Amino acid sequence: MKEFDVVVIGAGAAGLMCGATAGYRGKSVAILDMGKKAGRKILISGGGRCNFTNENTKPENYLCRNPHFVKSCLSRYTQFDFIDLVDRHGLAFHHKTLGQLFCDNSAQDIVDILMTECEWAGVEVTLRTEVLKVSKNEDGYYLNTSNGDYQCQSLVVASGGLTMPKLGATPIGYQIAEQFNLAVLPTTAALVPFTLHDHDKQRFDGLSGMSIDCLVSSENEQSFRENILFTHRGLSGPAILQISSYWQAGQAVSINLLPDLTLSELIASWRQNSPKKSLKNCLSEILPKRFIEILINEQAIPDKAVNQLTHTEIKQIHDYFHNWMIKPNGTEGYRTAEVTLGGVDTDELSSKTFEAKKAKGLYFIGEVTEVTGWLGGYNFQYAWSSGVACGLAV
Repeated sequence: MKEFDVVVIGAGAAGLMCGATAGYRGKSVAILDMGKKAGRKILISGGGRCNFTNENTKPENYLCRNPHFVKSCLSRYTQFDFIDLVDRHGLAFHHKTLGQLFCDNSAQDIVDILMTECEWAGVEVTLRTEVLKVSKNEDGYYLNTSNGDYQCQSLVVASGGLTMPKLGATPIGYQIAEQFNLAVLPTTAALVPFTLHDHDKQRFDGLSGMSIDCLVSSENEQSFRENILFTHRGLSGPAILQISSYWQAGQAVSINLLPDLTLSELIASWRQNSPKKSLKNCLSEILPKRFIEILINEQAIPDKAVNQLTHTEIKQIHDYFHNWMIKPNGTEGYRTAEVTLGGVDTDELSSKTFEAKKAKGLYFIGEVTEVTGWLGGYNFQYAWSSGVACGLAV
């Protein structure tokens, strides 16, 4: 029997951060993970360069049934605190659009920082260890694992969600929560590409790899301004991934294909300056030609010279491009999703410590909870912040 003050299930972003924080407080800490490497999701994130935080992080960037839940941890350990940490380790990083920060070299640098912090804090990180059973007695929590038995006063579940099962994602965190009578909200893939119905896939066959700067909106009026990307299976790109977290099956999404222009005014200008020019050629100057050709071929827009357009047609064309409606068939699911929407109900947890209200000494942090950030480093920041908040409490 191995005895520790704290056992953390999961050597990901939240688990490593929590372990190091607790270790620096003099706690004996073991972090258990069934994978061959620590921080597997960190390593593949951001195209291998890890978008490790966002300078603009605020509570409004998160989906949670209790919108106030994230305020506490985000205010106590901010994005600037994490930037200070990586600065102290000499990490070379760069800024991208919308406040995103990426490693200059490799996501491995972030994992190395976290593992170094754990080493300095005296934390024992044990890989290739599967947790088989968890139970509670008067002495704390007892874990039966594939690598022996563990006893601890505080058990931290940082096991992540269901995304990217090839990396070893399992529902163990949700199962432990349910074992101790904590509510788990329904889970689904989020920050994930859309698949399209067969007729739409056929319409846009040949556009794979084409991107367009758009304003994409959901039926609940949440909007994101970034690129969309046509794929072999449907639609992806940052704007699509963002809106997928707000999308419900059966809903359509609205895409403003020309967010910086007013098409009706532009058509009026074309009619004055190039009256005999075709609508197709005019539109091909502001949108990809192949996309316009498809719309012409399927008669979504008329194949006419701009001076032949009626006022009714001009209004219809304007509305079509500023409010292009498309109804996804579904999403690509957990296989390619960045995060899991839903999870352990935050109403079951202390917003300050992340301890379960019904089970003293049991904590849930990171993606296993029903907190989902926007694309752009927000989910990693929640991992760091929740990890620190919990590490200060265990």
